[in-house]
Amino acid sequence: MRPNTVARHGRLRRGGVARTIVGLVASAIAVVLVATVSVSAVAVSQLTSSVESNTVHLSHIGGSAAPPGIDAITGGVNMLIVGSDTRTGQAGFQDKADLAGSSGAGNNDVTILIHIAQDHQSALIVSFPRDLMVPIPSCPNPKGGSYGRVSLAMLNSTLSRGGLACPVLTIESLTGIEIPYAASISFDGVASMADAVGGVTVCVASAISDPYVGLTLPAGENTISGAQALAFLRSRHGVGDGSDLGRISNQQVYLSALARKVKSDGVLTDPLKLYALAKAATSNMQLSDSLAHLDTMVAIALALKSIPLSNIAMIQYPAGSSPLYPDRVVQTAADSVVNNALQKDLRVELTGTTGRGAELSPDQTATPTPTASGSATASPAPTSSAGSGSVALPSTVQGQSADQQTCSKGNVVRG
Repeated sequence: MRPNTVARHGRLRRGGVARTIVGLVASAIAVVLVATVSVSAVAVSQLTSSVESNTVHLSHIGGSAAPPGIDAITGGVNMLIVGSDTRTGQAGFQDKADLAGSSGAGNNDVTILIHIAQDHQSALIVSFPRDLMVPIPSCPNPKGGSYGRVSLAMLNSTLSRGGLACPVLTIESLTGIEIPYAASISFDGVASMADAVGGVTVCVASAISDPYVGLTLPAGENTISGAQALAFLRSRHGVGDGSDLGRISNQQVYLSALARKVKSDGVLTDPLKLYALAKAATSNMQLSDSLAHLDTMVAIALALKSIPLSNIAMIQYPAGSSPLYPDRVVQTAADSVVNNALQKDLRVELTGTTGRGAELSPDQTATPTPTASGSATASPAPTSSAGSGSVALPSTVQGQSADQQTCSKGNVVRG
């Protein structure tokens, strides 16, 4: 039986508290940012120059945030990470089914909200479907002026429409919270960050074959890095039911595996790995100007670094089908429960499954408990019930905690 997952997240005060960077990698945020504490002054200077030369102004959204000192940030944090599918300057990354690819800013095919609790004891990471039909508010035109409001359009069109500020405004409107920090990462950035940590070992429940992104993996454990890690994250035709929702749960397999490696494999105590990861991130990301200060990044990282993996919940924003929009997804009643939890600092409890593209590995049915002799025995997984100041998410909300080992399911549908 799947253990319940509990997470708490804090309400973000108006006027700005903190934000960080992490591409597609939830717990890697802490690694990327803490890196700046561990490297030399020369390295910090180089990274600062890289960060400040490629920023986007978001003060019209959530106000400006003054750089904090080098300490864990005070209060809660909301940050949006988008993964761009642009092929511009991206080392030839192209889909077999889409040789032209996107150019310029590209589409935000990955949109992830990272919400750190006000007490820094937990975090909630929300992945939004790229095909979600949502109202798009008026967005600034990076070249001047603004774009008008759109009553309904695909979420992944917002980055190409109005730059990084547009997906931020759209998710703010959708969830009802303020997001003063944001970052966009490219294909090259994802590949480089996977290399920087020495690869990530993922579990594959059944063989994956996706010719669209050039990915073939046998069943079992596979250590992936570089372009192969990127293909794993991008694969849609190779996992689950071949949908974007299946791909989201597959990405959570990768994120949870990455989080466990970062916590257990000495990455946080290896200055060379930390610097390589920070350099890979800052060289391939566009940041909001609120993240242009390295001490801001470090402060957010220190808040996230202290959160146990079991208290980091990763969920798919609930979405359903509609005959009005074939091959797209729309908002559901469960959305309001997630939004309410985000807005009111409610503890969330997961009751649903891991998603269409992933399943819990067999050893996750019970929690090993050390015995007096040092060996491990299986004990029942802990359970909890939502009480005052908390909410149990509907079973339609799929996801997992970062400490749960999940395995990707090979695709049974080709499309």
